[in-house]
Amino acid sequence: MIYTKISEQEICDWLKNNLSEERYSHSLGTAQCAKELANKFGLNEEKAYIAGLLHDAAKCFSNEKLLEIIHNNLDVEESELQNYKTLHAPVSAYIVKKDFGVDDEEILSAIRWHTLGKIDMTDFEKIIFLADKIEPNTREKERSEEIRQFLDEENGLNKALLKCYKNTIKSLVKRDLKICLLTIEIYNKLEDIVNS
Repeated sequence: MIYTKISEQEICDWLKNNLSEERYSHSLGTAQCAKELANKFGLNEEKAYIAGLLHDAAKCFSNEKLLEIIHNNLDVEESELQNYKTLHAPVSAYIVKKDFGVDDEEILSAIRWHTLGKIDMTDFEKIIFLADKIEPNTREKERSEEIRQFLDEENGLNKALLKCYKNTIKSLVKRDLKICLLTIEIYNKLEDIVNS
């Protein structure tokens, strides 16, 4: 692995020690799915695999630890702090850079934005975002297939992303949870791109 300072085996050992068994399986599935999507869309497969493998590095850290790392080291928007489920993304990017020696900005940005996403994501960021949602090891097959079906269509990445955001917004409303303004902005932008 030319993108990290340690071997894939050392990365996997670290992940096994710092993630739950299910989350580790999810990370392996995301890595493989990201590699497949990279191949499909003509992107760097090795980089995609690494980003997928490491995207949830901080997922099992306590909320207290995540907040401590954010407050001491990172510049995170206040709106991102509304939902503890997304705090691991910026912290994972930080850990991957600091502890694994990853300095490739494309990998770091894809990890940083794999939960909320951002306006004008690159294709690489999109495939990591999608791989996280549709990997086969832990994700519900029926929901994954709903998203995957768009990938063979024209403008497929954006259509698949839009489906993800629709699902997320529906889920947040159903559970009576706040919707981050960024999520709404991305949804509206994708609607414009897909339906213009």
